[in-house]
Amino acid sequence: MPVDGMVKSGFEPVRKAFEENFSRRNEVGAACAAVVDNELVVDLWGGEADPATNRAWESDTIVNVFSTTKGVASMAVLHAGSVGLFSFDDPVAEHWPEFAAGGKENVTVRQLLAHQAGLSAIDQKIDMAALADPDKMAVALAAQVPAWEPGTRHGYHGISLGWYESELIRRTDPQGRTIGQYFRDNIAEPLGLDFWIGLPDSVPEHRIARVQADWYRVKMVANISKMPKDFVKGFLNPRSLTARTFGNPAALGKPARYNGPEMRRLELPAANGHGTARAIATAYGEFAAGGARLGITPEVTSEVSRAAVEPTEGRADLVLFDNTRFSLGYCKPWDGFPFGTPTAFGTPGAGGSLGFADPERKLGFAYVMNRLDYHMFDDPRELALRDAVAECL
Repeated sequence: MPVDGMVKSGFEPVRKAFEENFSRRNEVGAACAAVVDNELVVDLWGGEADPATNRAWESDTIVNVFSTTKGVASMAVLHAGSVGLFSFDDPVAEHWPEFAAGGKENVTVRQLLAHQAGLSAIDQKIDMAALADPDKMAVALAAQVPAWEPGTRHGYHGISLGWYESELIRRTDPQGRTIGQYFRDNIAEPLGLDFWIGLPDSVPEHRIARVQADWYRVKMVANISKMPKDFVKGFLNPRSLTARTFGNPAALGKPARYNGPEMRRLELPAANGHGTARAIATAYGEFAAGGARLGITPEVTSEVSRAAVEPTEGRADLVLFDNTRFSLGYCKPWDGFPFGTPTAFGTPGAGGSLGFADPERKLGFAYVMNRLDYHMFDDPRELALRDAVAECL
């Protein structure tokens, strides 16, 4: 497959790794970018955006990055904290009184962002119409009873976190914006980012890569060695916390559905951000450099660079079945996913994408693709690129 773009002198190994993804690792279409000290040093793309039509991946091709969206959306939360809309130690109910229902009156913003609130699943039945209505979503979110005592355990809030973050911003922002609009106004536009949480119809179809994910649930069983076995078992058991986390409504657990325009235009701040690798790396690069252009305070930068205080009963993730580590809306490196120095923070996405900041290296990194694989962490394509960047640094 043809590879286009540029690497600065000294970053040639990244281009080699990117090319090898196509020749050795079954890449279909992808892009990779890295920003060091706010300078774009890697900007690569190649392959096919849509193999069915042989449409090439271009410089401005955007793609759904699934849970990599969470890290981008959480930049809006860090901005809101920096400008004083809330403190991370505030009870969520202080800003959203209805949230106190179900024994959540003492849950703090910090616990919610660290996946410790027990709110990974939403039990009230949600349909596609509700997903487009923030008021209806707020009712379902506020009514949820925690799956464990907040602060004692943690479990990946795979889809729900974005909705809770959005409602927190909507309740505290004087303009009442949802997280997608808040992100566009305060992060995307100031940095000139090609990234949307809720894709507008004005973006032409020829710019959008088509996700390759047919029969994803069936193929999970065949690829069970790439994920914790208990996660796969849980994902396929509709009564489990894992399945409930990702399956309401059921369409959200079917990656191929995200190719539809009705899913693209929804504002799902944990699952359907569309953008370029360049945009994600640029945003993370800004945060890695301190975020001064966006008004991010040193206190917030310091907070997100540290891992959250661990749950009192340990780091075993009740949704992912791994010993995960989190911060303010982000994953932090751990032994099973060592994606940067201890200061790094970011999120991977279903199928292999990843975006992260590493303040110690002043690095912003992003890898996006359209062929979904089944590694929960360290997809070999992404890992080869991340290791190549680290080698060059």
